[in-house]
Amino acid sequence: MIWFTKWALKNRAAVILMTVLVLGLGTLSYFTLPKEFMPAANNPAVTVIVMGQGTDADTMTEQVTKPIEKAIGSVKGKTNVFSTSADGYTSIDIILDPTVDTKEAKTQVQEVLAGVELPEGYSKPIVSQLNLDMIPLWQIGISFPKGLDRENMETIENEIIPTFQGISGISDVLVYGKQQTQVNITLDQDKMSSYQIPVQALMGILQGKNLAVAVGEETVDERNTNLKIVGQVEGTKELENMEIAPDIKLKDIANVSISDSSETFFTRVNGEESVALLLHKESNANAVAVGKKVEKAMEKVNKDFSPAMEASMLISFSEFIVNSVDSMMQAVLLGALFATIVIFLFLRHFRMTLITIVSIPLSLGLTLFLLSQSGITLNILTIGAVAVAVGRLVDDSIVVIENIYRRAQHGDFSKEVIIQSTKEVAAAITSSTLTTVAVFLPMGLVKSLEELLLPFALTITYALLSSLLVALIVVPLMSSRLLKQGKMPVYKKPKRYIKILDWCLRHKWVPLLLSTVIFIAAVGAYAVMPKGMAEAGDNDISVTVVYPDDVPFSEVKEEAFELESYLMDQRGVDEVITFLGSNPEDAQFSQVNSQNQGNFHIVMEEGADTEQLMENIEKQKEKYPEADFDILVVSLVSFSDSTITLDLVGNNADQLIEASKQVMEEVEDVDGVEKVTSNQNELKAVYDIQIDQEKANTEEVARQVQWLLNPFPIGNIKVDGKDTPVLLDSAIHPTSEQELKNIPVVIGEDSIKLSSIATLEKTEKPTKILRKDGKEYVRVSVEADPKNLSKIANEVHMKAGSLTLPKGVSLEYGGAASAQSDQFLELFQLMAVSIGLVYLIMVLTFKTLRAPLVILFTLPLALIGAILGLLVSRTPIDIGAMIGALMLIGIVVTNAIVLLDRVRQNEQTMPIREALLEAGATRFRPIVMTALATIFAMIPLLMGKEEMGSLVSKGLAVVVIGGLSVATILTLVIIPVVYELFHFRKAKRQRMAEEEKVAM
Repeated sequence: MIWFTKWALKNRAAVILMTVLVLGLGTLSYFTLPKEFMPAANNPAVTVIVMGQGTDADTMTEQVTKPIEKAIGSVKGKTNVFSTSADGYTSIDIILDPTVDTKEAKTQVQEVLAGVELPEGYSKPIVSQLNLDMIPLWQIGISFPKGLDRENMETIENEIIPTFQGISGISDVLVYGKQQTQVNITLDQDKMSSYQIPVQALMGILQGKNLAVAVGEETVDERNTNLKIVGQVEGTKELENMEIAPDIKLKDIANVSISDSSETFFTRVNGEESVALLLHKESNANAVAVGKKVEKAMEKVNKDFSPAMEASMLISFSEFIVNSVDSMMQAVLLGALFATIVIFLFLRHFRMTLITIVSIPLSLGLTLFLLSQSGITLNILTIGAVAVAVGRLVDDSIVVIENIYRRAQHGDFSKEVIIQSTKEVAAAITSSTLTTVAVFLPMGLVKSLEELLLPFALTITYALLSSLLVALIVVPLMSSRLLKQGKMPVYKKPKRYIKILDWCLRHKWVPLLLSTVIFIAAVGAYAVMPKGMAEAGDNDISVTVVYPDDVPFSEVKEEAFELESYLMDQRGVDEVITFLGSNPEDAQFSQVNSQNQGNFHIVMEEGADTEQLMENIEKQKEKYPEADFDILVVSLVSFSDSTITLDLVGNNADQLIEASKQVMEEVEDVDGVEKVTSNQNELKAVYDIQIDQEKANTEEVARQVQWLLNPFPIGNIKVDGKDTPVLLDSAIHPTSEQELKNIPVVIGEDSIKLSSIATLEKTEKPTKILRKDGKEYVRVSVEADPKNLSKIANEVHMKAGSLTLPKGVSLEYGGAASAQSDQFLELFQLMAVSIGLVYLIMVLTFKTLRAPLVILFTLPLALIGAILGLLVSRTPIDIGAMIGALMLIGIVVTNAIVLLDRVRQNEQTMPIREALLEAGATRFRPIVMTALATIFAMIPLLMGKEEMGSLVSKGLAVVVIGGLSVATILTLVIIPVVYELFHFRKAKRQRMAEEEKVAM
């Protein structure tokens, strides 16, 4: 590697030009790199949704769920299949192995479903696969103070959407909460009875009135001509005056009306009818730059269409990205500043400090350029990686400049001295950098986090390799020019440290015994420490309110709007976005909401008291006893899920529900458990209508009853020159069993009561049927304190496992604790691989097995500091802390490498004991300087705001700071002691020979 130094000293102009280019390209890359919140990551699951209005859960299971489950049995890479069959829909989640290509899996699911024929009345299966790219970065509310009508919807479709679609960088604009104008024919049952007109007959009459049918092809006027029969109804007046029977018009038996809004779902912003525009970004576009264009387009819409409609930014993740990236860059700059101050305090020489810290901008510039060439975006993880690495960027330069400075004390300051000084440490800094890289690169092997960790690992790798090149090329060249003139500070040996090291070498059992005891205590502390999740932090609040299915929607609507009004009046609330009911558009986002569900997204003002508002909402629960509230802080991407799941699997629904009640009662009193819920704790009345097969055809009766109980589409008519769907509402809505029995059905030519051909049986059945891998299951969800997740999970599992469950019911564990356990296991395996790679690189460097083995003793020393840091700061062990522990493997060995590299050089001319003392004295300052620079550079991460459960968390900073602090102190003592123990025979012979010389 010394070749780089020799070349740089001979080609000063080329190095200067390269330096300017690197800084320029780095700056350009920073401003042109796409800025994202997180790297693109796929969710390893495919969801299939089928809608069936008016169909009960049992029927959905038999006619839809089971056929689809059977069809997808051949999909490769699936680990579990979860299905929810509910009134009106089926949702099937196919969980995939993280190694499977999700796009390929989705295509495979679509192919197998193409061969599944579902009965009439069900929607075509909607197949979706969510990933971070599918999250709309901007959600714009278009509200209408005077209400939403067809004209407004046309304006949105024809003018508003094209305005946003025309923005460079926007890939797609979806309308959520879209309303459709429709004509409603509501029958008057009394008048129908008096005129003796069956509903079934009326349907046939109306459907035949509005047609356009091709009837054939004939030769007319000697030319082939198509013949088409057209019957077009123009407007509601013509529809009302349509003759149903002699002297009977439609308006005589029905009310015809036009509605512009759906009565099954509502989208509102601050109490006004609205639709939401969901804007998706192109994969290679810069979110921040596109966000500015979106804001300008929104201003234009408000200017052109006010006051009929008003556009407001509901959610802008581009602003969040800016804040997150800026805060991370602030951490980088503060870290660089702290590292600079540490270096200056040690060197007490401005020019030497300047030479050292030049590695930071140069390394960052080269890193940013390499990121742009690798197709990696600037996001919270890649910038977080820079923040983590910034202290390490000066390590190699410190070792080089300190060695040059030490050798220049004698006044000889030539190019040869610079080359020799750099050569002395070149192998050590190269080896230490490569060992650190060897730890970071395999991070991409953590399958459950691969797509997130790989950009993180590559960023640190680029930064460290860049810093090595700067230390070998730029630092020697700058030293040759800047250190020629001026007085150099006097180099002083650390006499106190030398005395301590000498005493420890003569009393080896004392430091070794103390270290062993402390290490055992640290391992014990780790075993009992809480393993938790980083808590997410942001201002917005989400409130979900769910009512039982048997509560009328009109009541749900009234109470939801009342709660909406309360939220709007609260202090600190900027906007309240309401989604109420079951919106068919939800299916494309892999979800289906209950009809009786309301979602409120509360946008808070800057600096508002979020916790106080959440407490106020909690108090409102008493006003809505039938509703189940879920109040939480909004998070775009979070590693803070702290829900423990207990799945009870079997074939008997009654047994499963009974077992779930047992489990819920057992675990709800566990300390740290905040809430226990079941996804199957609701029953609903179900009437089975048993048809007498001798009196009627079951399929025919079922079709008639379905028409009568649900608004039925009968075609389109022209309203204001536009095709408008027409729905026929029979107005038959039975409210008692007797009214059910009296439903009129037509058998042959007679209209008779349903009870004359059928019997009604009332039962209580679950509103949802849940299946896991083909068997019914009930899931008990336990929300736990995220800071103590592992301990609570163990206690929950122990209590649930001690229960005697009904025969045929099995208990399966999952959720956040299980996922965390899997991630921890993967990281432990990765640590083992990393240690092996580190050892291999050190063996290649030192060309011996024993010296690298000594260096590995720094790892248990680092563990002591990491655990001590977590205990003192009361930080739970989360995924960020585990990644910090992984990083320590590469960071802490660097000091030992620098120390033992000097020892190995000294051994050529000195006895082992003397070589150790001289190496300790020589390398003491660069080791302490590099450690403190790294530690102080991490302090901004330690003190900074948690970025929504980011992997670059406080836990990571605590582990690195604690581990490196203790490892550095003990490395300077323990490593020399262990090294001499590994060579005790040779050392003993040398000491005896020295004693003989003294005696003579």
